[in-house]
Amino acid sequence: MLKCSQYFLYTRNRKDRVTITDEYIEYVIHHYEKEEIQEDGRIRRWAFIEEEGKFLRVILLPDGITVHNAFYDRSFRR
Repeated sequence: MLKCSQYFLYTRNRKDRVTITDEYIEYVIHHYEKEEIQEDGRIRRWAFIEEEGKFLRVILLPDGITVHNAFYDRSFRR
């Protein structure tokens, strides 16, 4: 079960994010292609989701386990 911020629980219901499953998020957390640490300590991770044909960006809080945001990143390039 994912640990999620209140912000994530709110934004997850957006029309453009309804296809983002917990399984996709877990995949990105554990099998990311790229990781960046933001100045505020949050962690960005990207992975390609084959079923969707898109890159998913997951943002974790500094604890490394709480999901703060997840969305398809149209601008990400390998």
